[in-house]
Amino acid sequence: MRTPGILIFGLVLAPCGWILNLTSTVAPNWRQLYNVANQAVDVVINQGIWDICQSSTISTSITCNLRGNDQTYFNNQIIPVAEGLMIASLIVTAIGLAVLTPATRCWTDRRPRWVLAGIGGILIFCSGVLTIIPISWYTYKLTSLNTTTTFSNPQNPDIRVGYCIVLGYIGGIMEVLGGIVVCVGFCRCCGGRNREEPPKPARAPRYSSRAPNPVPYPRSNIPRSATPSSSSVANSRYSVDDELDYPRAKAQRKGTVNPAYNARPYDVDL
Repeated sequence: MRTPGILIFGLVLAPCGWILNLTSTVAPNWRQLYNVANQAVDVVINQGIWDICQSSTISTSITCNLRGNDQTYFNNQIIPVAEGLMIASLIVTAIGLAVLTPATRCWTDRRPRWVLAGIGGILIFCSGVLTIIPISWYTYKLTSLNTTTTFSNPQNPDIRVGYCIVLGYIGGIMEVLGGIVVCVGFCRCCGGRNREEPPKPARAPRYSSRAPNPVPYPRSNIPRSATPSSSSVANSRYSVDDELDYPRAKAQRKGTVNPAYNARPYDVDL
């Protein structure tokens, strides 16, 4: 049986969103600090929810495991909340996929389990919400988070958004959309019941045993040749008979005598 499109849509968006959220959770790049005091101009401090790394804009060298150098940053309220919500989002997404995948039955000929698929869609939707909440909160407090890192210009610190925020937004929105689409399976009036029914086979046309009526051909429209040729002269007898609408008596052959006439010839006849 053909898998409904809404289930395919959810099965595609949910894993993609889960991968993006996993990258956003693990990578230490929620915000970037530039123009750090007592450091080179090319030094960049990358702060995440689990670790802090130091990189450079002119080289590929990265130094991580700097969490102990800025414990004030991890004491912000948003950091432990973001850690818990992001991990919860990953777990809920995995559970939702584990429920949704067997409900689709895309590898068999059976009908999808719409109730079970709807439960999986709700779980995926909730996981997307759990991702968007800490990402939005962290973005709102991006420039006001406490840190021990000092800037060359404290009045105008150079703080930028990291790529983890972007990936988190995209992954959360993909999971929310995938969960909403799958949840449509709960609503039978939106076509869920109709999708379960297999398509009806095409009805074979009826063939009647009665032969069709022949279409009369207008004999008056048969064209005649103006100058008969040798072949047309030979068949003129049959063509004239075909043009007539009434039967014509057969011509009597020469040299034949009516067998019913047995009278003797008279002298008058001679």
